[in-house]
Amino acid sequence: MEVVQTVPILRIFDVAKAKEFCLDYLGFRVDWEHRFEPGLPLYMQISKYGCVLHLSEHYGDATPGASVFLRVTGKLMQLTDPFGNRLRFNEDLK
Repeated sequence: MEVVQTVPILRIFDVAKAKEFCLDYLGFRVDWEHRFEPGLPLYMQISKYGCVLHLSEHYGDATPGASVFLRVTGKLMQLTDPFGNRLRFNEDLK
């Protein structure tokens, strides 16, 4: 088995707030959105510069308050989204 990619799933409770934070503030883009039918929970993929995240309204997909460690260049900070999930941006000092 070869692992090709790891994609964290973050729990969200409000699509508008999630999009405001992830798209408008952080600059991610929506790759795709999925609902089994209108009115059911949203599951979507967002990405930016090779970082891919899944955001889910589905109960049981993830726990609020998760942490995601992102190895980046030019940054060292931690942000908390509207649902208590932490995004830790850390520069690799080789």
